[in-house]
Amino acid sequence: MKRAANLTGLFVPLVTPFTDSLRLAPDALARLADEALSAGGARGLVALGTTAEAATLTAEEKRTVIRICSDVCRAHGAPLIVGVGTNDTAAAITTLRELAQSGDVAAALVPSPPYTRPGEAGTLAHFAALAEHGGLPLVVYDIPYRTGQRLGTGTLNALRRLPQVVGVKYATGAIDAAAMELLGSPTPGFTVLGGDDAVISPLLAAGAHGGILASANVRTTDYAELFSLWQRDATGPARRLGAELARLSAALFAEPNPTVLKGVLHAQGRIPSPAVRLPLLAASAGSVRRAVDLAAARAQETAA
Repeated sequence: MKRAANLTGLFVPLVTPFTDSLRLAPDALARLADEALSAGGARGLVALGTTAEAATLTAEEKRTVIRICSDVCRAHGAPLIVGVGTNDTAAAITTLRELAQSGDVAAALVPSPPYTRPGEAGTLAHFAALAEHGGLPLVVYDIPYRTGQRLGTGTLNALRRLPQVVGVKYATGAIDAAAMELLGSPTPGFTVLGGDDAVISPLLAAGAHGGILASANVRTTDYAELFSLWQRDATGPARRLGAELARLSAALFAEPNPTVLKGVLHAQGRIPSPAVRLPLLAASAGSVRRAVDLAAARAQETAA
């Protein structure tokens, strides 16, 4: 029997705010986390995902990020998902055990082993080992754009039968026959979360249970409303809002994530700097300006 994780709804994968000198800005992170769960209406948070630039954070910085997000989630009674991205199975098990001991983490978001590309049999063995020895519910991150391999329907079906695998972040770049098969044959205790921001609206319409969306850092309330509209079968308003948010998402991803997103958050006065760490470079002024305009569009319409 699967361990209950209750991971439906909108999850915001937070950026990691830095100062101009590239130091962690913990107060800004705490504010972003609180805004997403209070005024924004998100269901939960994701720490140490791709949007958080987790690959460039030190071990101590990662602990600080987890502690801040855990504190905020605990205060709001919200679930926290933590990214565990590695192609070393043994190291991933160690990290999972440490997270499990804290008692504050609802699940770990784990991609297929990147770079190594062990094939689907090796990937299945990897997740089976994590499920057996990690001690924490797992959300499989299927994102071939970054991992170099896509998980076939048979592998996903095998993964969702593992007791500790409670969901998938589905970010394959397409809503195709495989997606429809996944959504059309639900497994109790297994949640399908959309991970491609631009197509989250049609994926919700097709039956996805929620999403992990970087763009929701900017307009959390509108993304939460989109989820609510589809849940209420308000198809007309959902389609209109979904199309608008897709345009925003395209602008936010015009340059490598989270460079434009951080530029927008800084322009809004929500983080102290748009700084990102190498090998990322700050987004161009034009990309940030276009995204800022789209981020403000619905707020201006509502005010009018």
